Amino acid sequence: DTDQARSTREAEAAIYRALRWAGLDWDEGPDKGGPDGPYRQSERLPIYRDHVERLIAGGHAYRCTCSAERLERVRQQQEADKASVRGYDGHCRERQVEVAAEIEAGAPYVVRLKVPRGGSTVVHDELRGDIEVRNEEIDDQVLLKSDGFPTYHLANVVDDHLMGITHVLRGEEWIKSTHKHVLLYQAFGWELPVFAHLPLLRNADKSKVSKRKNPTSLIWYEQAGILPQALLNFLGMMGWGMPDGSELFSVEEMIRHFELGQIHLGGPVFDIQKLIWLNGKYLREKLTDEQVIDRILETIVDRDRLRQIVPLCKERVDKLEDFFPYAGFFFGPFAYDEAFKNAIVPKKWDRETTKQVLLEVAESVDAQFTWNKETIEKLLRDYCEKTQRKSKEVFMAVRVAVTGKAATPPLFETMAVLGRELCRRRLREAHRQLDIVRLSGQVEISMEVKASATK
Repeated sequence: DTDQARSTREAEAAIYRALRWAGLDWDEGPDKGGPDGPYRQSERLPIYRDHVERLIAGGHAYRCTCSAERLERVRQQQEADKASVRGYDGHCRERQVEVAAEIEAGAPYVVRLKVPRGGSTVVHDELRGDIEVRNEEIDDQVLLKSDGFPTYHLANVVDDHLMGITHVLRGEEWIKSTHKHVLLYQAFGWELPVFAHLPLLRNADKSKVSKRKNPTSLIWYEQAGILPQALLNFLGMMGWGMPDGSELFSVEEMIRHFELGQIHLGGPVFDIQKLIWLNGKYLREKLTDEQVIDRILETIVDRDRLRQIVPLCKERVDKLEDFFPYAGFFFGPFAYDEAFKNAIVPKKWDRETTKQVLLEVAESVDAQFTWNKETIEKLLRDYCEKTQRKSKEVFMAVRVAVTGKAATPPLFETMAVLGRELCRRRLREAHRQLDIVRLSGQVEISMEVKASATK
C-alpha cells in the first residue's frame, strides 16, 4: 500500500473478498497475522529506512536533492539529443557533501540506487535463461521517496528476503526492473531467489489484455455468474496445460502436475468466449440442479441485492410480474437493439461525441475507488464541469449505457447498486457498440455505391 493516493482499506477489503470468492487462501497476511509481519508496507517504513541506511553506508545508494524541474529539464534534453540511454544523469552521485548541506537547510530528498559504472548485470530466468544488460543502461532508480515511503524496487526486495520468498514469478514486463533487484540483492549480500517472468495474457488480436477489451476485475466475473472453479481452471490453461491434455481440472490437480519448466512463453490468448464455454461445462457436468439453484440465489437474486433494488423499483411497477421486465438490467445483460442505439445518442450529439464521453466517463470510473451515490454524483458532475458539457446529455448517455433504457430509477442510486465493475464494463461495451454501428453503416454505404456503379 505504498501508493497512498490509491490505497484504502476499502480497496484492501475488496481484494480479500475477490480472492476468497475465487477460492484462494493464504497462510499469513494483514488479516491473519504471522511470523513475518507487519504485512502492510506502510507499517514497515522503519524496516525500509534501516535497510536504506545500510545501502548508503556500504556505498550502494546515495541521497539526491534534484528538483522535479531539474529532472524534467534533463529528460527534455535527453529527448532532444535522442540519447540512446535515458534516465537520471547521476548529478548527485559525487556531491554528497553539498547534498548533506542542502538537506540540513531543509531541502527534500530521495535515496537512489548507485548502479556500478561499467560492466553488466545478469538475471537468470528459469524460463528464458541468462538475460544480460550493460550497467550503463540501468537507471539510478529511486529507492526511498521524499515522503519516506519506499518504491516497489526497494520494498519488494527487502520484503521477499525477510519473508523467506524462494521464487519470484511475475509478468514479463518486469524483466528490465529485475536487473535493479539483482543489484540490490548483491548490495545486501543476500542469496538470489529463483526468477521466472511469465508471458502476458493477450487479446485475440495479440494486444495486451486490458480493461478496455476484457473485464479484468474478479468482481465482474462474480457478478456475471462465472463459477470460481471455472475461472481458476481457465486461468490455469493460460500458458500451461495438463500433461494429458484435459481441459477440466481443479486447482488441486494443477498443483499435483505443475512444473515451472512446462510454461509456454508464447502470449496466451484470453478468450472470454472460451471461458464462457468452460463455465457452461461446469454448470452442466460438475453441478447438480440444486447447486445451480443455490448459485443463482447466491449470486444473481440474493436477498441483500434485492433489498437494494426493490426500493428503487416498487414505485414504478403495479404487478410483481412487471418487476423483472422493468428491472432486468440489474440482473444481467440487455440487448443492444435499435432502441438502445437511438436512445444513447442525445439529440444535440453525434455518435463520435457520445463515444468520446462514454470512454472518458469509463476512465473516470476506473480511478474512482469509493463507490456510492454521493461519489458517483460528484464524479459525473465534476466531469460535466470539466468538459463544459450539459449534465442532462451526459447523464442520459450514461444512463442508457449502464441500463439499456432511457427511463430508469434515479441514475446515481442505480449505478451504486449495479456496482463499479459492471458500470465500467457496460460503459466500454456501449462505446464498442457505437463503433459497430458506425462500421455497419460504412459497409452499407459502400455496398450501395458499388451497386450503383455496377448499374
